[in-house]
Amino acid sequence: MREMKTDILVVGGGLGGVAAALGALEAGRSVVMSEEYDWIGGQLTSQAVPPDEHSWVEQFGVTRRYRALRDGIRRYYRDHYPLTAASRAWDQLNPGAGWVSRICAEPRVGLAVLEAMLAPYRGAGRLTVLQPYRPVAADTDGDTVRAVTLRHRDTAEEIAVEAAFVIDATELGDLLPLTGCEYVIGFESQADTGEPSAPSTAQPHNVQAVSICFAIDHVDGDHTIDKPRNYEYWRTYQPHFWGGPLLGFKAPHPRTLEITERSFTPNPDDDPLLVDADQRKSGGDQNLWTFRRIAARRNFTPGAYASDICLVNWPMIDYMEGSILDVSEAEKARHLQSAAELSHSVFYWLQTEAPRADGGTGFPGLRLRGDVTGTSHGLAMAPYVRESRRILGVTRIVEQHLSHAVRGDQGAVRYRDSVGVGMYRIDLHPSTGGDNYIDVPSCPFEIPLGALLPRRMTNLLAGGKNIATTHITNGCYRLHPVEWNVGEVAGRLAAHCLDQCTTPHQVQADDARLAGFQALLAHAGVETHWPDVRAY
Repeated sequence: MREMKTDILVVGGGLGGVAAALGALEAGRSVVMSEEYDWIGGQLTSQAVPPDEHSWVEQFGVTRRYRALRDGIRRYYRDHYPLTAASRAWDQLNPGAGWVSRICAEPRVGLAVLEAMLAPYRGAGRLTVLQPYRPVAADTDGDTVRAVTLRHRDTAEEIAVEAAFVIDATELGDLLPLTGCEYVIGFESQADTGEPSAPSTAQPHNVQAVSICFAIDHVDGDHTIDKPRNYEYWRTYQPHFWGGPLLGFKAPHPRTLEITERSFTPNPDDDPLLVDADQRKSGGDQNLWTFRRIAARRNFTPGAYASDICLVNWPMIDYMEGSILDVSEAEKARHLQSAAELSHSVFYWLQTEAPRADGGTGFPGLRLRGDVTGTSHGLAMAPYVRESRRILGVTRIVEQHLSHAVRGDQGAVRYRDSVGVGMYRIDLHPSTGGDNYIDVPSCPFEIPLGALLPRRMTNLLAGGKNIATTHITNGCYRLHPVEWNVGEVAGRLAAHCLDQCTTPHQVQADDARLAGFQALLAHAGVETHWPDVRAY
């Protein structure tokens, strides 16, 4: 077995992992980062999901480095794409003009910008990226992680990486069981958390659905794929709360739970500059084509794009048949294969049976754009994971800390150890336990440092969706900019502790040490408290 040694090991190269690596590297430390898929970037790239962001993202409420990522995506389009003069001059360019986000873009562009952000540190020899590797074992000494063993996805080669600090930035919190770190999965009980939306008893295997997204366009011709193997099963599949078959344009409205019928109109001749992707005004999901559109052809010079490109992350691809957390590898693989079959079935239904506005059925001109998502099978490279294992942390974030119904005009709890901010409704998708959407209006919230720290482990930090939220509060702490903020802080904290010969728990517990670290974050462009948004 090969062996490596580094200051900080970041396991998982999603948004949290990349941010953690950058935070540590900017502080002068050496980093090894692993990623199990061919692309770094997680939600933004291999999972192909346009960023879910709050309404003030263009003004404040994200870290300086996350803003550099967003600016870099726009600059990449201006430097390399044939934009129209109007789109090129659009200060807040939204390449896909999708309604879900102010910066809907093709996943390869996000990948290119993330790779560029890391490139100087690779060249300097301070960053080693191991791809495609996943963690399979950990060497621990009491409350300390000494090393993690990573295995190559294709060759089974193993590398043991020793590090002073280890950051778990995997999508599922994979290091937690390997290191013996205490954690929780699924629904906690109301008796445990006191949350108004929690069930009376814990439901550990009741988790949010995973989804395997895909990109499509629409051009002349018949591009119908072969009928998927389990198509008839999914064609008749109907959750009890759905209001009709899963393969259909009717589904519960996430906020009201009323059965709502969406429309689907490929390539509407809309003006991308008039799209106002503000979730406060409209969910924007009534036309599924424009909702998560990632390339609007009218943003580009005539003829550059034969069609818009639409990213399918719709209610009908949510896979509710089982959890991929704390199950055997065989069962996990079976569920992911079934989720892929569901996505292929949705696409085949769109091509052959989906109702059209003209009274006909099917859109045979739809094409599966695996070239956009980097795969031969046509779907996204990785499943879109909404819920991870979560550490039992020094601080647990519960619904009462940020629910608008509970907090009202007080706003969310202000933590003495805040290391970041975020904002999104508590948005929980249908679950493996048969639950409908759960939607709870929230207040702009903070990220407590204690939520990144396991209660017992001394040098293991949470770097993504595995922080100490609950099943409920995970619903708003799981989004792109919050995951980035968590990862960046974890990387900067590990480097700071090495510089100061201290521990994360000492930084969190001691007011003077904490103030010093928060000052470091402020200098790095990490906002730790919200401004008074009523002034904007």
